[in-house]
Amino acid sequence: MQELLSKELKERLPRFRKQENSDDPIVYAAYFFPGSGWTWFVTEGQPEANDFIFFGYVIGFESEWGYFALSELEELDIHGLKIERVQDFIPIPISELKKQAAGM
Repeated sequence: MQELLSKELKERLPRFRKQENSDDPIVYAAYFFPGSGWTWFVTEGQPEANDFIFFGYVIGFESEWGYFALSELEELDIHGLKIERVQDFIPIPISELKKQAAGM
């Protein structure tokens, strides 16, 4: 099974509110659910209790900024389909990512 949160990503992610004053925060990771339009773009994250909590831009029923837990991503399994991490994702400002997505 693919690891959703590698040690490298865990260490590289800024903690919460480190990018809050940025007009163009850096996205460090992307997750997606195959067969749907759901995508999670991670800008920050940190361990909390027995979980790891992310903050980022989520595209689902709506597009919005918010928090989501690693455990939530790991638990989602619909008929064998699970959330995956974009393995070759290169950190990029959110504005550039949105421009790329609009061009698809």
